Amino acid sequence: MASVRGIYEHANVRLLKPTIINMPKFFHQFHRQWKERGWTWNNLTHSFPFPDLQPVAIIWMVVTGTLLGVRHLGGLQPLELNAYDLMVQLRPDRGADPRLLIVEITDRDISALNRWPISDRVLAKAIAEIARLEPTAIGLDIIRDIPYEPGNAELATQLKNPKVFPITFIGSLKYDRVQPPPNIPDQRVGFNDLYLDPDGIVRRNVMSIGDGKNTFYSFASRLAFAYFDSKKIESKATEDNEFIVDKTVFYKLRSNSGGYQNIPAQGYQILLNYRSPKKIAETVTITQVLEGKVDPKLVKGKIVLIGVTAPTVKDIFSTPYSATKNGNIPTPGVLIHATATSQILSAVLDGQGLFWYWDEWQEILWIVVWSAVGGCLAWRLEKSLNLMGSAIVACGSLFGFTFFLFLQQGWIPLIAPALALLITAGVAVTYKYEQSRQQQGIVMKLLGQQTSPAIANALWKERVHLLESGLLPGQKVTATIILTDVQGFSTISEKLPPEVVMSWLNEYLSAMAQEVQAHQGVINKFTGDGMLAVFGVPIPRTTPEEIAEDARLAVSCALAISSRLPEMNQNWLTRGLPAVKMRVGIFTGPVMVGSLGGTTRLEYGVIGDSVNIASRLESCQKDRQEDTCRILIAEETFLHLADKFEVESWGALSLRGREQTVNVYRILGSKKK
Repeated sequence: MASVRGIYEHANVRLLKPTIINMPKFFHQFHRQWKERGWTWNNLTHSFPFPDLQPVAIIWMVVTGTLLGVRHLGGLQPLELNAYDLMVQLRPDRGADPRLLIVEITDRDISALNRWPISDRVLAKAIAEIARLEPTAIGLDIIRDIPYEPGNAELATQLKNPKVFPITFIGSLKYDRVQPPPNIPDQRVGFNDLYLDPDGIVRRNVMSIGDGKNTFYSFASRLAFAYFDSKKIESKATEDNEFIVDKTVFYKLRSNSGGYQNIPAQGYQILLNYRSPKKIAETVTITQVLEGKVDPKLVKGKIVLIGVTAPTVKDIFSTPYSATKNGNIPTPGVLIHATATSQILSAVLDGQGLFWYWDEWQEILWIVVWSAVGGCLAWRLEKSLNLMGSAIVACGSLFGFTFFLFLQQGWIPLIAPALALLITAGVAVTYKYEQSRQQQGIVMKLLGQQTSPAIANALWKERVHLLESGLLPGQKVTATIILTDVQGFSTISEKLPPEVVMSWLNEYLSAMAQEVQAHQGVINKFTGDGMLAVFGVPIPRTTPEEIAEDARLAVSCALAISSRLPEMNQNWLTRGLPAVKMRVGIFTGPVMVGSLGGTTRLEYGVIGDSVNIASRLESCQKDRQEDTCRILIAEETFLHLADKFEVESWGALSLRGREQTVNVYRILGSKKK
């Protein structure tokens, strides 16, 4: 130890509900208004295959910068220290250090000796008995600055033994200091001060401290270096005034090492590497020593520490092992000194190594990278479950890597990168949600009263094509078409003023629209008194079950309209308006749907032979109308009805404009259950 004595501190278009779409001009108007407002698809970053990363970059920078600032001010230090404690608890137990023996003074010993503090004579006898068994060093973790008679002279004699190392207490103030026993050389005195973190837990091993004039060495350092001296292991100082024993350099703990930020780093500090939560070394009681009941093999060539473990004396401290499910269990000071001694020995003799840390720029880069990971995950993953799963995997990977390094004696930030990951992801998700909500609101505003919320939602889902080109792409779907017509409408309109016809017609069409909407259909257009409605657009219905469901909904819709017509006729008659009869043609088959027209006029078109057949069914044999509303379907629709409706077969009929006959059925009503 003499050779290091001079070292000083330097220091997502599906219409869920039917609606009426005024499709002519709609898409053109929508597209034009979008452009006039300066909105571009680049703003809708979460659906574009190569999203504009500017928003997430801003989020990333703001979150990272704020987090680094909070970290620099020490706001994350308590969480990092808790994470450190958890990793300490999860590490494998290295077991007892065979080079140490602890002689503890328990409450039972104090009761047997009937005195505390114990007398100098008892202490002297214990030291003599241990010395007789040839230890390498005896550490006396008991303050003896004043005599505790009887036996002070006997204790003074035993303290002359060069293998005995008593303690002093330095304290934080000049008046706190407690002197060592008198007449003991400085090189055999070590301070037993333990440095507490802000949460009151001992995590640091202060090996030495200086006051500018003198250097004081810790109790654990004195004992460990005495052991090295006995093994002829050289110790010296590096150019940076750091301890080096054999080839092991004891690098100083900085004020911002690992999870620390701005801790007092005075003195020569290293991170205390706890060995075991249960048994640091073999233990005997002072009563066993006094009675000569200690196995010499436990003492010879060992470092023996004598100290108090009695809880009533209150020489106890909190360690990373203290917080347990059973409560806060403190550790006696002598066991912490034994841990510190064992750490120094293990670093040199067992190749255990000491804790190492990244430089500040490496830690900042580590946090920045994980913040970017969180932002990218949130920006690219649309589904909540995928995002949550990825976040869990990412956090697990972060903890796994950090703990792996911890097992290799490396302590790097864990909480800061984890918070960077989660907060950046959370803010990005919140931003995406709010952006999507605002953009969808814009769509709703532009649609106005022309569509229902369902069609707006469908258009929103196809916004890539709509907002960039003003078109909805054509697609082939299997749908059920309804075409309606009012019998003799031309004659009726000739007899009434236009304004009366308009009001009466709106009542009629409104009632039909309500039923279409209630049965999940879409009204593509009104043709004067007629209506074209489609069931199964605009999102393709691909399975047989879905196609059959559309057919049944279409027939149910026609029956619902038929059931309302008598009541409406009665109402009109009482008001002097004409009563009407109507015809309905229904056909299920393939159609093409999508935007039709050019830049000055667009229409959501539904084209195909299926539309023509539905129209021919509606106008087929107009003289055969036995009730107020006649509903005709073709066999292609009949096959999907699953025997849920009463039908009347009209046989194979020739429809206008078609060479082949069509099997026609008349819907009579729903079958009673």
